[in-house]
Amino acid sequence: MAEDTPTATPLPRFALHLVTLGVADLDRACAFYATMGLERRDLDGGGVAFFRAGNVVLSLYPRATLAQDATLPDTSPERFCGLTLACNVASEEDVGQVIGRAVAAGGTLVKPAQKAFWGGTSGYFADLDGHLWEVAHNPFFPFDDEGRLVVPERSGT
Repeated sequence: MAEDTPTATPLPRFALHLVTLGVADLDRACAFYATMGLERRDLDGGGVAFFRAGNVVLSLYPRATLAQDATLPDTSPERFCGLTLACNVASEEDVGQVIGRAVAAGGTLVKPAQKAFWGGTSGYFADLDGHLWEVAHNPFFPFDDEGRLVVPERSGT
């Protein structure tokens, strides 16, 4: 009699659906991201805000409450934590326009739009809470018909 081999349990789908930013002032942060052109989608309960951001939802949550929810201390956001958010745009000119809109809304210019070593154009701004955003035009990463970024397959695989 053959031994039954255990069947592998399929892994749950793993994908990025939400990015939550801890913010010092929820109303101020909401105004900033609305100015950047994101559509706010509120749910009952308050205390958190949700914005459509392409195929990902950007949520804003009071920083201290977010730290408490994660059972972590609320440390100072004043140092680089090794994380950037990114927005790819359709043209080189759009890079400067998006960064300019962010600065006009109260964000901080970190690096102006400029040619990048990898063949595109990029620059950086920080939002009102210091969250770092890269804005880039990558001619090698086009958008599909639904506006999703297409990352090409690696060559030689």
